[in-house]
Amino acid sequence: MKYQKFDSIRPYNEDEIPAAMQRIACSSEFPVIASFVFPERPVEEISQELTSYKTVREFQLGIMYHANKQILSRSTTEFTFSGVECLSPKKNYLFVSNHRDIMLDASFMQAILTENGFDTCEITFGENLMRGQLVIDVGKSNKMFKVARPGGSPREFYKESLLLSEYIRTTIIEKHQSIWIAQRNGRTKDGIDRTDQGIIKMFGMSYPGDRVVALSELNIVPVAVSYEWESCDVLKTLELYERRRGPYIKKPGEDLNSILTGIMQQKGRVHLAFCEPITNHHLSRLPNNTANVFHRQVANLLDERICCAYRLTPNNYIAHDLRSGKDDYQDRYTRKEKEAFVRHMSVLSRYKENYDINELKDIFLGIYANSVDSKRMFDK
Repeated sequence: MKYQKFDSIRPYNEDEIPAAMQRIACSSEFPVIASFVFPERPVEEISQELTSYKTVREFQLGIMYHANKQILSRSTTEFTFSGVECLSPKKNYLFVSNHRDIMLDASFMQAILTENGFDTCEITFGENLMRGQLVIDVGKSNKMFKVARPGGSPREFYKESLLLSEYIRTTIIEKHQSIWIAQRNGRTKDGIDRTDQGIIKMFGMSYPGDRVVALSELNIVPVAVSYEWESCDVLKTLELYERRRGPYIKKPGEDLNSILTGIMQQKGRVHLAFCEPITNHHLSRLPNNTANVFHRQVANLLDERICCAYRLTPNNYIAHDLRSGKDDYQDRYTRKEKEAFVRHMSVLSRYKENYDINELKDIFLGIYANSVDSKRMFDK
């Protein structure tokens, strides 16, 4: 096959979908999934429909689209988006997004693309999450492809990065599919959205010639996802606290817990902004004297657009004022909104026996407040 070199990371091909649908329908977790996505339909009916699917698109429109709608209706008060009018359904893009929730950042974008006449895009999925047959089947049937996490020898990681770079370029240019990828390895835990310049370097590895051409032909579009109530804010607070004290070792089932918490937790207002694409015009104006300088400048360009497009809510301003001990933004929120935020933060008190509660609160406030500082730094 033409793309056989990518078999270790690619999503399922169409001929692999029927068997995957059978496995999903026969899994012990399927009744719970079906009841969540279609609460008013019999599980047997959903199983019969699922096993009739023959294509990725049938699975995405029949199951995943409705799963997104359920999550939005149950856990958000408002879902808005902007910038999609500047994109063309006839073009393929590399969407580089800030990353706040393991699953939902990309899933919500898929819903927007579907409702606005675009094909869905392929999605990066960390190899640490691609475990268990059900997760693998759902993910690969939903256009997810595997991304290796740093580890092993530098040579092995280089080979994996080159393969990923080649896959991204091939998918966009030859397969005519768009791609979603996070701006950094793993989620932003502290509310500071910054692009890893190593990601930019990886994009260009598959085109060793002109740096500007290497990136411009990928049609990079920065994407900013904003949550009124930060996904997994308490879990992120605890992790950051522990990281300050030494190497952090994930607990069994921690990733799954974060996925489920992100899905079920109330998110309030959610906004997704497609920023201005990064074109040849923008890239050719950047310093091009060394590779490191160029990659850093491209990363800065993405950071500026993502941070400026991030939609702040009263929670961000409340957290900033509480953390600073000032009232700089008191005109951006009401007393009722502040009371609700403080009440939400009070859940940290359950950890006071094993953690420094004041440090926990500072970390928690930073998760929300840092977005204010980022926007202020870039939005000039």
